[in-house]
Amino acid sequence: MARAVPSRETSAPKTKTARNRYVENVRKHRALYVMILPGILFFIVFKYVPLAGSIIAFQKYQIMRGIMDSPWVGLDNFKFIFTYPDFYNVLRNTALIALYQLVFGFPAPVILALLFNEVRLMLVKRTLQSFFYLPHFLSWVVVGGIVFELLANQGIVNVIRGWFGFEPVLFMQQERFFRSIVVISGIWKEVGWGTIIYLAALAGVNPHLYEAAVVDGAGRWKQTFYITLPALFPTILTLFLLRIGNFLELGFDQLYNLLTPMTYSVGDIIETYVFRAGVLQAQYSVTTAIGIFQSVIGFALLWIFNRFARKMEQGLW
Repeated sequence: MARAVPSRETSAPKTKTARNRYVENVRKHRALYVMILPGILFFIVFKYVPLAGSIIAFQKYQIMRGIMDSPWVGLDNFKFIFTYPDFYNVLRNTALIALYQLVFGFPAPVILALLFNEVRLMLVKRTLQSFFYLPHFLSWVVVGGIVFELLANQGIVNVIRGWFGFEPVLFMQQERFFRSIVVISGIWKEVGWGTIIYLAALAGVNPHLYEAAVVDGAGRWKQTFYITLPALFPTILTLFLLRIGNFLELGFDQLYNLLTPMTYSVGDIIETYVFRAGVLQAQYSVTTAIGIFQSVIGFALLWIFNRFARKMEQGLW
């Protein structure tokens, strides 16, 4: 019996160019592309387009002449900030507060998420979560006012101290307390919100692992160290790398609302200095140079720690 010979049209493989595959993929997943479009536009308009303005760090920028007509000064602005007497004090304050927040503030959401994970009554768990989430939605203006009221001469802290025979202390006017107040208030405001990602990661842990651990005789501590923490480690490492990339960016709102004239020597950071120099004194070129300096330091730290993370196959790139 004769075998049917397929025609050339049916036997020839259909090759697709990369362009055709891309168009087909966009058509197939067009709903997803429409959903990410606002995010892409946000980063283009507010993150990438403003990068062109960084050129004023190499100019003596004059607002009436604009970027195109302002005189070019090269690296003079960078030389100025590194020879400015107060810059190293500002940099030291920024680095110390950032280090304290990293050491004490970064582990706080992890610890709180582990504690939430141990609560078995859902009503109690959801109530506690809502209680800890609430401060995140308060602005630093409100939180700063609360901190000043609590630590005032007649505030609740000094009232409690008075019950034990201690004299009132003006906490917000003393340098030795300021950095601790910044770190503690930051943890109180953001620790609940920071647990969301960790709780989401814990929700993906296979419950059979805990059942097997119970059968093997493992208690709650061993389950935490050998199951829960390893499951959280990729998330912890990723968030740590994202945090270290913004090491010198503490946030203007918190420090500005907590600073007093008596605590400037220990609380004046890069953001508050940029506000005074850039907004109040119109030194736009100098403050832009400081911003570039911050970005370079952040990128260097991110690159270094990402190299270590890649050895554990957990790097960002």
